[in-house]
Amino acid sequence: MICGHPTGSVKEQTAGNIYATGLAKQGLVAITFDASFQGESGGEPRFTEDPSFRTGDFSYVIDYLVTQPWADEDRIGALAICGGAGYAVAATMIDRRIKALTTIAGSNVGRLMREGFSNYDPIAMLEAVAQQRTAEARGKDEQINNLLPPSVEAAHENGLTDIDVVEATEYYKTDRGAHENGCTSFNFARQGALATWDAYAFAETFLTQPLLIVIGDRPGAFASYRLSMELYGRAASKQKELKVLEGVTHYDLYDQPQATGQALEAAVPFFQKHL
Repeated sequence: MICGHPTGSVKEQTAGNIYATGLAKQGLVAITFDASFQGESGGEPRFTEDPSFRTGDFSYVIDYLVTQPWADEDRIGALAICGGAGYAVAATMIDRRIKALTTIAGSNVGRLMREGFSNYDPIAMLEAVAQQRTAEARGKDEQINNLLPPSVEAAHENGLTDIDVVEATEYYKTDRGAHENGCTSFNFARQGALATWDAYAFAETFLTQPLLIVIGDRPGAFASYRLSMELYGRAASKQKELKVLEGVTHYDLYDQPQATGQALEAAVPFFQKHL
């Protein structure tokens, strides 16, 4: 089982300490990793969120797995959370070594970049990115943008009341989920690639593996409810399941025992059946 972390996270946050651990306790071998340019992985410039790298990371993990004597190359699955789930969708379409996929609170960062992340003006964002890259090429410092307010109090003071934004801030900016390698930041000059990328492109043709989608029914700005529903409808998978958890938010599915427990209760038998 390959567990992919959310956008702006590291392997120790939800992918590793919750889902990989939960799968392992049920007898499934799980591996998680830091995305390229992030956490303990290498790559420069740091905080680069590039969809080609993020998608390819899954295949590099598989390249490692198939060299291990204990790994069955015909029984490899993927589980990923939030933006990481979108990358896992794209990876599953490309790499047929992934035999089954589960998305948890799955989102599509490319879509969000064209929407709220660019203030619904992606062309203006790309123009600003171009100017920043030129400035950096001429010696200016990099521009690293934090995706979240520094605290829940700061979010409220700035009128940021959306449930996903507030709960993301609580998760990443407090002891609840903060990690020393975590960043929740984008290198602005390197985020342009996301504007023209779509995690679900060609899902009607290429996403044929068994698919389980787990979401909460309390939607927020990061659109996991809307985008996961879209994926369920578009995926070509003949064996696909949708589990909507009542009263559950996007970030409940990161670490809250009741929500993550229900997600794992669905994911474990799903993988046991299809792998």
